[in-house]
Amino acid sequence: MTDLLCKLFVKNYKETGDPRVRSSYGTLVSVVGILLNLVLFGAKFLVGSLFGSVAVVADAMNNLSDAGSQIISLISFRISAKPADREHPFGHARIEYVASMIVAFLVLLIGVELLKESVTKLFHPVLPERSWLSVAVLGGSILVKLWLAFFNRRIGRRIDSAVMRATAADSLSDVLSTSAVLVATLVLLLFPSLTWSLDALMGVAVAILILVAGGKILNETKNAILGQAPGEEVIARIRATVAEYPGALGIHDLVVHNYGPGHILASLHVEVDGREDMFVSHDMVDTIEQSLRRQGIEATIHMDPIVTDDESINLLRARVLAAVQEIDPAFQIHDFRYVEGVTHTNLIFDVVVPFESKLSESEIRRQIADAVSRIDPSYFTVVTLDRG
Repeated sequence: MTDLLCKLFVKNYKETGDPRVRSSYGTLVSVVGILLNLVLFGAKFLVGSLFGSVAVVADAMNNLSDAGSQIISLISFRISAKPADREHPFGHARIEYVASMIVAFLVLLIGVELLKESVTKLFHPVLPERSWLSVAVLGGSILVKLWLAFFNRRIGRRIDSAVMRATAADSLSDVLSTSAVLVATLVLLLFPSLTWSLDALMGVAVAILILVAGGKILNETKNAILGQAPGEEVIARIRATVAEYPGALGIHDLVVHNYGPGHILASLHVEVDGREDMFVSHDMVDTIEQSLRRQGIEATIHMDPIVTDDESINLLRARVLAAVQEIDPAFQIHDFRYVEGVTHTNLIFDVVVPFESKLSESEIRRQIADAVSRIDPSYFTVVTLDRG
């Protein structure tokens, strides 16, 4: 069904890197979500009102909020497809993160309101009428929401959309909340002698599930807006591209900025043989940048010439690396230089320190200086620390 809808309504549906194609996907998913959620809202609200079920009405209001969320998603996809301009030189793709945050706040708002209403009904119970029609409507709703969850998740993965991933998570929480309401309705039908307000209790459960889903969406969106670590897939793609060129001897100081799906900026240092002709190395770096650009990564590469033919320096570098890794096996070094003086020799290099390391910068420098001095007391270290 998903592939059929994409073929019918998304032109050039395989070209997911094209902003216009992404916008078409967004329109398709949003319109489908709006229509189905409005149908579910109407059916549940009618049944819940007719038979006095606060849990069913609560579930209906949740569907109404989902329809509103889809409208926000639709608007965000239209805006994100706009090209870069003077005020927004990196494009408008991050609007999807803003839309996800709005969706999260809407979900939380509806959860709070439903919790208040359900708690009130819990202490002032009004028993709903028993109805198999409610069971049929709730069962159909579960099937529709399951399909919507998988539909949003599949398309979200295909076009790397935070909004669709948030909608998929919300739909799955809706499946759980509607299932809870369905169980309560079935229990009341099968055990008509029950007089306590199971319906209101399930309304509370629905509200809590909605609040949890909203909190998860808000947290994920917050991380994206603040700037989270790039995905392993992006890092692997950059490293694999650089590794295709024999003249690129190493890579370090990789920094990736995500300005939204399909808008990735990166800077990195590539080590090259210091004996190689500068123009040849520069041409290689330009070629790597162009290759990454074709993959949707706008990269700026700095060349780092290194000594490769001096065995004594290579051996010293290996000994220094071993000494540094005695402090922490996760430490790495790069940009190693040997500057000999009259009274002492400076060893100048960068150390990559994982964020997980608990050592302070002063402690790391002191321990490195002590470790290197054990190799030769005349060695002084000039260390730059890179967190990564």
